[in-house]
Amino acid sequence: MICYEDHDLIVTIVKRGFSETILQASKQAGAEGGTVIPARGAGIHEKSKLLGIPIEPEKEILLTLVNCEITKKVLDAILHAGNLNKPGEGIAFVLDVKYVAGICHIMEDSQQKKE
Repeated sequence: MICYEDHDLIVTIVKRGFSETILQASKQAGAEGGTVIPARGAGIHEKSKLLGIPIEPEKEILLTLVNCEITKKVLDAILHAGNLNKPGEGIAFVLDVKYVAGICHIMEDSQQKKE
């Protein structure tokens, strides 16, 4: 079953080890959960070297699918929990999601609450 409700995908990229704090904050703000993907990256604030050898910083990408009604609340929680207003701490952005499959249990719960 494909759900046609309005959803957003919040993508958060942070230093390794910070995703759990952000995941908990987003759940407290109303998100059902999230997916953490290990990654590597190099931003302008990350030019570390060890013995003259450049080190690629380890990152975590957190994908959080939310109903558009709570996107701002969850994003604000993520910004606060991850200190994303400070340079070099990470980045978060929101993508529009057109169709969603696999979360129909959430849709059924929300329909039952409306009735």
